Amino acid sequence: MNLSAPFHLPRGPRHLQEGEQPTARPTGAENESCPVIFATEKTMAEDIPAESFQDEASCSICLGFFQDPVSIHCGHNFCRACITRCWEEEEANFTCPRCKETAPERNLRPNRELAKIIEIAKRLSLQAAKGGAGGERLCEKHQEALKLFCEEDQTPICLVCRESQAHRAHPVVPIEEAAEEHKEKFQAHVQILKDRREKLMGLKMAEEGRSLNFLERVEEERQKVVAEIKELHQFVERQEQLLLGQLAKLDQEIMRRQEENIAKILEEISSVGEQIRELEEKCQQPAYELLQDSRNILNRLEKECAQKPLEASPELAETPTSLPQKNIALKEMLMKFQVSLTLDPETAHPRLVLSEDRKRVRWEDTRQPVPDNPKRFRFFSLLCWAARVSARGGTTGRWRWATGKPGPSGWPRSR
Repeated sequence: MNLSAPFHLPRGPRHLQEGEQPTARPTGAENESCPVIFATEKTMAEDIPAESFQDEASCSICLGFFQDPVSIHCGHNFCRACITRCWEEEEANFTCPRCKETAPERNLRPNRELAKIIEIAKRLSLQAAKGGAGGERLCEKHQEALKLFCEEDQTPICLVCRESQAHRAHPVVPIEEAAEEHKEKFQAHVQILKDRREKLMGLKMAEEGRSLNFLERVEEERQKVVAEIKELHQFVERQEQLLLGQLAKLDQEIMRRQEENIAKILEEISSVGEQIRELEEKCQQPAYELLQDSRNILNRLEKECAQKPLEASPELAETPTSLPQKNIALKEMLMKFQVSLTLDPETAHPRLVLSEDRKRVRWEDTRQPVPDNPKRFRFFSLLCWAARVSARGGTTGRWRWATGKPGPSGWPRSR
């Protein structure tokens, strides 16, 4: 029997009123195959199991008995309040919660016949809860009221069960007393669980607060790192421009001095060439002409030859040795970030090969035969310990170093 579908109460035998005697229908050949039937709640209760009847009389949304049942476009029934809540945010295409059939507009039809059946289902449910005469459940074996509770077996029993061999030696108490005792225990546990829930809620709030505090501190550190790296970039760029400018000026100075020195050398070469040509012509003269004024010529040549030849400009020669002094400020700045690394072979990826001093690493196209280790990275990474070297003392930390074929790059990992 499906009460969720459109339900129509049949017109048939009516219920008997209080004090009314049933009246049999006239007997006859035409009625021999139709026995007299009196429709009572007891007859319906005997024909339909109470639990099944209760399930069919329940709303699929709130899972309770229908309250003010209504039918919708597809024929399914719901409580008016339940289906109204389901559709309160919909303006079109109203969907049935059970079959998902949609309708363009809201259509709620009261189901009065189903409402009457619900009243019968409620009474049947109440009778099933009472379980028998006098509102008490009966012992399945002896059909006696279950008035006692066996503390040994933790089960309700009747007076006959109390005298049986199975329960004779067991401690028993009245069922109401046992129920009250268990209720007190349940309530005590409820309070314990409530207290525990309060503590857990407090722990949750405290954990959220700590996490928020940690996140704020991490964000502050992130901003500091970004600011320091930005400052370092700006410093390096300024030093680059400064050093490149100095090198450009030095380049121009070298070219200027080179041109001056070459001009002097060319002038001296020309002078020496004139002297050579003069002496060669002198050697071709006759003896009388050759000896004339020869002493003065030789004295002049000896003085000129005694002079030192031109050498490279001392300023130009000293310039290359002074170049390293130009970037001493940059070196001092970069020294602040100098660290001593120690690579960890137990965490290195199988394609990373470490040097014996564990200071260098190289990439291999083939995997190396390394022992299995749960700490070993599956990606091209490894751990390393860094000791920062500075005048104020060294600081140590553990870093995760990620590598790739182009080259390594590292970043700090929080511990």
